Amino acid sequence: MTEQNPNTRALSEAGVSIWLDDLSRERIATGNLVELIETRSVTGVTTNPSIFAAALKNGRAYAEQLAHLVAEGADLDRAVFELTTRDVQAACDLLAPVYQATGGVDGRVSIEVDPRSARDATKTVAEAKALAKAVDRPNVLVKIPATEEGLPAITATLASGISVNVTLIFSLTRYREVLNAWLLGLEQAHAAGVDLSTLHSVASFFVSRVDSEVDRRLRESGAEGAAGLTGQAGLANARLAYRIFTETLDTERWRVVEAAGAHAQRPLWASTGTKDPALPDTAYVTGLVAAGTVNTMPEKTLEALADHGEVTGDTITAGYEEADRVLDAIGHAGVDYNDVVAALEAEGVEKFVTSWQELLQTVSTAMKDAS
Repeated sequence: MTEQNPNTRALSEAGVSIWLDDLSRERIATGNLVELIETRSVTGVTTNPSIFAAALKNGRAYAEQLAHLVAEGADLDRAVFELTTRDVQAACDLLAPVYQATGGVDGRVSIEVDPRSARDATKTVAEAKALAKAVDRPNVLVKIPATEEGLPAITATLASGISVNVTLIFSLTRYREVLNAWLLGLEQAHAAGVDLSTLHSVASFFVSRVDSEVDRRLRESGAEGAAGLTGQAGLANARLAYRIFTETLDTERWRVVEAAGAHAQRPLWASTGTKDPALPDTAYVTGLVAAGTVNTMPEKTLEALADHGEVTGDTITAGYEEADRVLDAIGHAGVDYNDVVAALEAEGVEKFVTSWQELLQTVSTAMKDAS
């Protein structure tokens, strides 16, 4: 009989859902995903263009479907759509028991809209609907980037009855806007007769990329005490996001939709693999423990947690004052917070578009080989 790893179980028992930040057909076919569900407390999966690009580049498990798509005369965009939605559909089926056991809270699999549409709300909504229809599983989450143009798309997608994973959140200001877009979507869904109990959402707040950008600027600033602030911005930023989350749940606006059956939009800690070797490899996991959150981890970070991660209970709510101090000190050291988060958002969209282009090129090459 399989048994859950004690460290991952401890994190789960502390109220943090563990989602794997990776997916491939090989991982599904070999039983690896099931193994992680059974031994590492994994209760969900997130994907993005980079993950799919790597999966299709390195995997032979797609050859048969590719051959069929070529024989049918499918164009490149349709081939990518069919390949990725099939993987997500299969992962949704594997996680269906978790979905049932948690009342729809977990057992979730995320698939992202084409990042080339990140600045176009109308295209984003149309694609979100197409993805949800193609996967055709109640436990799918459609990922929409939290760009300025993405905000109305988040509202419209939720209003149409589709559960959403809001991604690429870096700033506290943008996070407030995301929460507003989510609540507005619930309000519109309720007005349209949608059963709010069927709608779920998470807000993916990125962590390690904040440290990478802030630390680079701190080193360049040469300000007194700047070196002592490195490796602290990511956790401080995320902890203050959780404070905003709890404040939002203490509003009349939330209570009205909650009474109608709505579920809270949980903060999801993304980009949790440490990039700075000076930081512990579980820093963005054990440092962000609080009830009602999700931590999506690359497998390397998940295994580090399983091997030596120490979960000591809530590591967020007692740290608000210190988090405020850290961000203030970083500002005094000459690092402009608003400029950092704006740069990270633009870079994040650009990176996803680059990965999408890589995915298209990989599939194009494979289709030529299969023809």
